[in-house]
Amino acid sequence: MPPEGASTPSGEFEEMSGEFTFGPENVSAASVSLTIQADSLYTGHSKRDQHLTGPDFLNAREFPEVTFESTGAERTGENTGTLSGELTMHGQTHPVTLDVTFNKMAPHPLPQYDKVLTAGFSARGTIDRTKWGVDAYAPAVGSKMQLIIEVEGHDKDHEG
Repeated sequence: MPPEGASTPSGEFEEMSGEFTFGPENVSAASVSLTIQADSLYTGHSKRDQHLTGPDFLNAREFPEVTFESTGAERTGENTGTLSGELTMHGQTHPVTLDVTFNKMAPHPLPQYDKVLTAGFSARGTIDRTKWGVDAYAPAVGSKMQLIIEVEGHDKDHEG
């Protein structure tokens, strides 16, 4: 996707928690719950981080969490699917659909994980931030935000 502005800055949230359930034999029963601390945004530039988490954008003081709760999952290919859910950001909730790739499920290879069953996924989607009321400087500052989610989880029933 070409940038809407002069550049395409990126960042990541450093504080989050969540859980997912998944069984390859019944993808439609998959579920995801994710909570992100809005003030944990890191872009590599502290003044930009302060501005993006401040009142003009995420307003982390008033809206400290960004959440996602899945509402449905569907297989689209051998290792691909879609995940639908409700994204709450800036005090507003709207539906989103993410494209998901199932990367792998196998015993973890590192000894400290004692071969606990581990699954990994990659999810992608694009949202228009103005739909959530995060509309400062739009359209001069692009309104499209690409969501890139990488997750790895361990089987709770068999953790060491």
